[in-house]
Amino acid sequence: MHPRHAAYVLAPLVLLAGCSGYGPKEAAAPAPWTPTGGTCDAAPAQPAVGRNATASVIEQARQRSGALIARILRPGQVVTKEFDTQRLNLEVDAAGRIIAARCG
Repeated sequence: MHPRHAAYVLAPLVLLAGCSGYGPKEAAAPAPWTPTGGTCDAAPAQPAVGRNATASVIEQARQRSGALIARILRPGQVVTKEFDTQRLNLEVDAAGRIIAARCG
């Protein structure tokens, strides 16, 4: 192969190799969400009673109670009986309205 022909073959490869670092960067994975809270106190969550169990109402009740997590208890739902001091239980009726807020 003539040296000039080799240059024609290698030049595009060199140019492509130089461009490999450009272009859209992959987005870094977002940090995992960590809820803030601790020991539950159901008294501050009582304003949620009588309201529809929407995501924002549930989250407000959880934050007010100081609980780490909140769960919805529906009529006839099978639930675990272990007591968790960091959990707020919101009991709802068949229409999805909160009828009780308690810790555990």
